[in-house]
Amino acid sequence: MIDAARHSRVEAAAADTLELLDRAQTDDLRVPAFADERLKLLFVCAHPAIDAAARTPLMLQTVLGLDAARIASAFLVAPAAMSQRLVRVKAKIRDAGITFEVPASRELPDRVDSVLEAIYAAFGSGWEDVAGSDPRRRGLADEAIWLGRLVTALMPEEPEALGLLALMLHCEARRPARRDLQGRYVPLDRQDVALWSPVMIDEAETILADAAGTGRPGRFQLEAAIQSAHARRAVTGRTDWDAIALLYEGLLLCAPTIGARVGHAAALARARGDEAGLAALEAIHDDALVSYQPYWALRAHLLKHLGRADEAGQAFLRALGLTEDDGVRAFLAAEATSRTPLS
Repeated sequence: MIDAARHSRVEAAAADTLELLDRAQTDDLRVPAFADERLKLLFVCAHPAIDAAARTPLMLQTVLGLDAARIASAFLVAPAAMSQRLVRVKAKIRDAGITFEVPASRELPDRVDSVLEAIYAAFGSGWEDVAGSDPRRRGLADEAIWLGRLVTALMPEEPEALGLLALMLHCEARRPARRDLQGRYVPLDRQDVALWSPVMIDEAETILADAAGTGRPGRFQLEAAIQSAHARRAVTGRTDWDAIALLYEGLLLCAPTIGARVGHAAALARARGDEAGLAALEAIHDDALVSYQPYWALRAHLLKHLGRADEAGQAFLRALGLTEDDGVRAFLAAEATSRTPLS
């Protein structure tokens, strides 16, 4: 009764304001104007009736064209297990009669996280193919960045969309430096910063600042901040490993993935010594480590620094066996046989 009386008073005193609110609510129910068919399909596939763990793989296969093996690699599971997951979700969609419809504007916030995960996974798959030798992944990183731009245009106040775009731009800015003139792989801390794109880095910094201004930090913003800290080497000539280790600690609070934990161990090794890094690495307990190449590459790196040559050799062999890229294999093989420790 009180609410009804208040509503009557407000309606009488501020009819114009209520008209604007009603119009906004009507607009919120409208289907947004998607600038790209693929982006629209990504939001369609983020249907709440589909299991959250299956939404991103479904998007990667049906919209972005990745095969089950590549999707499995992104999620650190066996290809057969990923194929079964995709078969099950498609069967559920069919049996439950889930109707795919373009979501209304008010539904976008509930679906955007899954869409961002798919774009992130697509970028990562394209980014891993440093040499561009896999035709299935050629141009995938560029496509992911394009989709990231479209999401931020569609939802300009979504901080994690801004964070993801900043992250991808920071990484893409370094693409020319990832190989030397002979096509050999160059790790991040040895890259020539003169080859990094200052225009792309500046854009990434501006976008990340906009995201931070919302006061709603998240996983992609923290990952972008880590890349921003690496980008500072182009200005200062040094890498602030203490800052990077601290950012990784924040990232682990909201997204304790294997990649984040290995990255944290690497940063700790540079900030506080190889023993601290190895201790953090050995504290990771996950069955997926068996096939996670960065873990074995970092373990080999740290063991070599600590003078544990036999263990380092075994780790190098494991890292080599898990590497598909010829340039990375050549780099690891050279490091395994060199007398000087990795820098």
